[in-house]
Amino acid sequence: MSHTALITREPVINKQYKITANRLVVHAKSVGEVVQTLDGVADVWPATHPVFISLYRLVPTPDLLEWIAPANAMVEIPTQAIAHPLTQQLIPQLRAQGVSLNLTWYHPDVTLPPDVDWRFVIMDAHKHPAPLDPPGLSIAWGLEDFPAFRAAIGSGYDGASGWFFLKGLNAGGKLAPSHAQIVRLLNLVRRNAEVKEVETVLKQDVALSYKLLRYINSAGFGLMCEIQSFRHAVTILGYDKLHKWLSVLLVSASRDPSAPALMQTAIARGRFMERIGEAFFDRNQLDNLFITGAFSMLHLLLGASLHSALEEMHLPEPIADALLSGEGVYAPFLKLARALEGFDDKHLTELAADLHISADVINRAHLEALGFADSLQFG
Repeated sequence: MSHTALITREPVINKQYKITANRLVVHAKSVGEVVQTLDGVADVWPATHPVFISLYRLVPTPDLLEWIAPANAMVEIPTQAIAHPLTQQLIPQLRAQGVSLNLTWYHPDVTLPPDVDWRFVIMDAHKHPAPLDPPGLSIAWGLEDFPAFRAAIGSGYDGASGWFFLKGLNAGGKLAPSHAQIVRLLNLVRRNAEVKEVETVLKQDVALSYKLLRYINSAGFGLMCEIQSFRHAVTILGYDKLHKWLSVLLVSASRDPSAPALMQTAIARGRFMERIGEAFFDRNQLDNLFITGAFSMLHLLLGASLHSALEEMHLPEPIADALLSGEGVYAPFLKLARALEGFDDKHLTELAADLHISADVINRAHLEALGFADSLQFG
């Protein structure tokens, strides 16, 4: 393992249930190590949404000025560090460089420095109600589930940060007819059915065809030409790649207003597993890694149990083993992807060590995957 720190993340979600920012938490031993880590991911920086940078338990000091912050970066200043002399030196210098500032763990009794324009203020929603006149847009933190998010928004918060949207959703039903149609397409493509047969199914739902082509032509895919039809897609991509993109279509099929955050997370997991797996698997298995990560949230997205969703599909055994029992060759990579969605850097370090993957490799794959998922613009 290198001395580079590990980066975990949590999304920031607005009143419309969409991810509008990503909060990156850098688990470092020093601010200098934070700078080294962020410099190491400059070329894979996610640019679609604002990015909050949390130094976790570190006091923000002028050492951070060595980092050339991207235009969409916002540095978090904890209220506990506001009175620290080095943080007081740092704040005006960041402002002079045009770096936006967020205030974390805000409460109405804290004394703030004058003339600082705080973009967002993050508050522990367990301890504090939504403020009447916050110094920036108020973000609730520490919510337990989706009902708690709705309550926080109803009480006056502008949004929330965290993984609350993974809880409090129904996942015990059966596949809806629209989802079953995509599963039918997946099965046709997996068994290399005739193009005409697949086209016949696609023509039954014009919206599905449109979404499939939109995703294939997205900036994240990086094609040199625009795909005009399913037949064109088969010619350019082949059936294996099309199975991957039909998987994206299934993940994005939910019409629930709360689904966009789930979709982004599912695709980020899949893309991360695909990138990390490049050093371990043949190229023909990388799409299966992607599908494993993307389908790991299928039960939440489709409102059906994972078993009932998967039994309709004829997936390779390693995918089913990882998803249903947490076993098999893909399972360690799924565990690693999930570990990026928390604050337990020790557990993440242990998983990385078991696979002999460096922190730098994980961070780069993580941020590239996040940028890729953001580029698809769910919702």
